[in-house]
Amino acid sequence: MSGFTGTFRLVRLALRRDRITLPAWILGMAGFLAATTAMFEDSYAKHPQLLEPDTRIVVENPGMRVLGLVTGSSVGGYTLHRDALTLAVLAAMMSVLAVVRHTRQSEELGREELLGAGVVGRYASLAAAVLVALAANVVLVVLLGLGMVVAGQPAAGSLVAGASIALVGVAFTGVAAVTSQLASTARGAIGLAGAGLGVSFMLAALGNMLGTVDSAALRVTSAWPAWLSPIGWGQQMRPFADNTWWPLGLAVVVVVSLCSLAVVLVGKRDVGRGMWPERRGAAHAGPALLSSAGLVWRLQRGALLGWVSGLLGFGLVFGALSDQIVGLEGAATEWYTTFGGDVDLLGAYWASMMQMAGMAVAIYVVTLLLRLHHDEAQGELEAVLGTAVSRVRWLGAYAVNALVGSVLLLLVFAVAMALTGGQVLGGTGSLLRDLVGAALIQLPAIGVLGAAVVTVIMLLPRWSVGLSWALVVGSVFVGPMFGPSLGLPTWLLDLSPFAHVPNAPAVDPTIGPIFGLCLACGLLAAAAILLLRRRNLTLPA
Repeated sequence: MSGFTGTFRLVRLALRRDRITLPAWILGMAGFLAATTAMFEDSYAKHPQLLEPDTRIVVENPGMRVLGLVTGSSVGGYTLHRDALTLAVLAAMMSVLAVVRHTRQSEELGREELLGAGVVGRYASLAAAVLVALAANVVLVVLLGLGMVVAGQPAAGSLVAGASIALVGVAFTGVAAVTSQLASTARGAIGLAGAGLGVSFMLAALGNMLGTVDSAALRVTSAWPAWLSPIGWGQQMRPFADNTWWPLGLAVVVVVSLCSLAVVLVGKRDVGRGMWPERRGAAHAGPALLSSAGLVWRLQRGALLGWVSGLLGFGLVFGALSDQIVGLEGAATEWYTTFGGDVDLLGAYWASMMQMAGMAVAIYVVTLLLRLHHDEAQGELEAVLGTAVSRVRWLGAYAVNALVGSVLLLLVFAVAMALTGGQVLGGTGSLLRDLVGAALIQLPAIGVLGAAVVTVIMLLPRWSVGLSWALVVGSVFVGPMFGPSLGLPTWLLDLSPFAHVPNAPAVDPTIGPIFGLCLACGLLAAAAILLLRRRNLTLPA
């Protein structure tokens, strides 16, 4: 029996386990790209003469180059400047989670030991996980390209665009294969891969910011740091301009090299153990761990710190771009005026950024609240409820941490925007006051989405993960960021809680929508508590 015996049977098993998760990732990303491409195609169809000036604004501004490159004036290239970074991060996380789920997590839950008792080679689980992740990225290339073609973009450039995003997912498949061998827990493996993703983003951003602009101001030649990053490699493929394929070879070299290293590491460690042993904890628990809220805080503080770092960075960048909005002309103004009208374009820009921050924080909240299902499904809740902790107190611990985390993240983003925005515009104090108020107004909508997710967890625990993310994606797509540009009917737009958030500071907020969102949040929370009290727990077999 070889070390890879049983690989393809484990591939079938992994595909069956991920039959909902992976299609949701892929279709969600493809739908997002298709929708935004259609939005910009429609905008520039009305004002084709403005595409080149808008492209120059992106090329000439080092802050905007942090988000990615645009080469030449094309709708597809402009769309990728807005979307490619987000999609690249999502593709990387899809690959990381898939590999960790079928390697380190399987060992952590004891599944790998059970598989090893059969006719399965030592390296079969790793090989199966890598093959599944790579197959998902191949499908992602096709569907991303198809989404842009349907939205009216050239087929060749669309296919390169899909490949430039999937390239990042391919590279981080290899990264996850290694981190799954280094860390002793799934959380640790994901955290290490996430740190690598952060470094990759910073290198690509630095390379683009330090790059040189050509005489026509339509092309940036990135500096050398961008070539140290998989995200930078994807951007150097330059879809809809050069359509360069060879950077894919760099990703192939990386994934082959890292997977080979992972195979070596598998042979040097025991099943269930990582190359890096778990750090010994303190002999005595701190006072905070005496409460359920303190325990939840301890478990999620690392993830919260990562979110704080990300929103801090984006807040600084978007604040520094404020002076570029003053006097902005072109199709982009139509998008911003949906948030505040022509009277206050700068306020509309700030309102749109706060809407984006609110949606990002909602994703953090949903990620945290889904641990309710994880605790229940993995049996950890049973041990907690065996103490003096009640079901409602357990739920309240997560709710308190979700609220504290939301407030912290929104404030970090608002303060960061105010600091750099005040530097370029002046009046930091008044801007800080306006942006903090606009940020906190997002809380009721975030609360509605969070309460809806908790209700789904309590009502349909088996399907809660997929349904919860469907709620998030639906709220974003039919919300104010994309819904109006896609021409969706009013009744559908109103289903998103973010559609009812006042667009401060572009307009003066009114109490009616805020009260309505708070009422909806309270009703959903009450329904979740009632369901939690009346149903049996879902315990592991």
